[in-house]
Amino acid sequence: MAKKSFINDNFLLENSYAEALYHDYAAKQPIIDYHNHLPPKEIAEDRTFENISRVWLNGDHYKWRAMRTLGVDEKYITGNASDQEKFEAWARTVPATLRNPLYHWTHLELKRYFGVDELLNESNGTEIYQEVNRQLQESENSCRGLLKQMNVVKLCTTEDPTDQLPYHQQLHNSDCEIKVSTAFRPDKAVLIDSENYTAYLDELREAAGLEIGNYGQLKEALKKRIDYFHKMGCRLCDHGLNSMSFETFSDQEIEQIFSKKRNGENLSALEVEKFKTAILLFLCETYHEKGWVQQFHLGALRNNNKRMLSRLGPDTGWDSIGDFSQTQSLSNFLNELDGKDKLAKTIIYNLNPADNAAFATMIGNFNDGSVKGKIQFGSGWWFLDQKDGIIEQLNALSNMGLISCFIGMLTDSRSFLSFPRHEYFRRVLSNLFGQEMQRGELPDDMELVGKTIADISYHNAENYFDF
Repeated sequence: MAKKSFINDNFLLENSYAEALYHDYAAKQPIIDYHNHLPPKEIAEDRTFENISRVWLNGDHYKWRAMRTLGVDEKYITGNASDQEKFEAWARTVPATLRNPLYHWTHLELKRYFGVDELLNESNGTEIYQEVNRQLQESENSCRGLLKQMNVVKLCTTEDPTDQLPYHQQLHNSDCEIKVSTAFRPDKAVLIDSENYTAYLDELREAAGLEIGNYGQLKEALKKRIDYFHKMGCRLCDHGLNSMSFETFSDQEIEQIFSKKRNGENLSALEVEKFKTAILLFLCETYHEKGWVQQFHLGALRNNNKRMLSRLGPDTGWDSIGDFSQTQSLSNFLNELDGKDKLAKTIIYNLNPADNAAFATMIGNFNDGSVKGKIQFGSGWWFLDQKDGIIEQLNALSNMGLISCFIGMLTDSRSFLSFPRHEYFRRVLSNLFGQEMQRGELPDDMELVGKTIADISYHNAENYFDF
């Protein structure tokens, strides 16, 4: 007989305070997912997925890494095995993921979307595959239907400056009940040390309709794309960086560095950092003019396995936490913008838990009283969006800032089945406060504490972002 799931009403809630905080204040809040990588085309066309592998396994490098660790052949991960064979390989893997967040997420997602109340394993994988596929053909399980089931009211995808945003325009003109916006992600224009940089400039030239023969023209092209994104409703940007760059430079130096790159010459490490500093400062000043929120995801060491990178490409599961020096350059960079009164609302995300306290104190240096929670220490992301990572980020922010101003969770996901991670976060959050209420470390005042939980779950983000 199949084992029943452990995902019950009070999953992760360890006392009556936690239960009340979650059920009465957190669970009923809508979801604003202000950073993800969902494909807007699929939302615009309200795609119905042929099977669960297409919506659940494709592109999910969390699951891929676990399967590889267990010894599953790449054929059943990113290779030419059938969708059913890939799902059955994942079903065989799930029991081995005990104590990995994938075990929680897998069963939470199966239960919330499809009512599956069994523990997924090799013996029931085929049966669950067939049942979920049947449900996926029902209208309430289309892309928009899946989002509405989780009470998602607003979400923000992430697009390159070269994107013409046709699907966002289509969504704007549609009857879609969910507000879908975009975030401007210009990493390819910033990372001048990329071997594909000059080819990317040609793509940007086409999108902007401007020649890009010098650095001034590059800035003009990016400014034109920012104007276009703004016109299309964009109010956020995002940057994925190892660490923040900050080196002093002159305009003449930056022109020379750009010219060298355009001519195929090699750049020194110092030249690369000077260029990144210059272009990021230009972009951030432009974001401030537009009233955007800027986001910086810092700390990922990407593409470590060069053999597999050459075989499968980036974003296929070969990244890890980096140990980059973060604080001095980040401080200098934010200070440069703040000194000009051009520091926009900013969210900094940390991937190395050793830096949590440094990030939590950094935001306090630039919260100047002009906006509630102007500078945010973003939620645990990527390798840190599990229970321990969430708690460590919440504790650092609580001890060194104001957790009451925190804008809460996001999925940072490519999957339409990832939205129960908001529930997961809210349960962890409620339990953390509930434990301290029981110990007498917080007042036995459900209205006061409950309001804080509701604000972190939804209201702070609703007030912080202009979608």
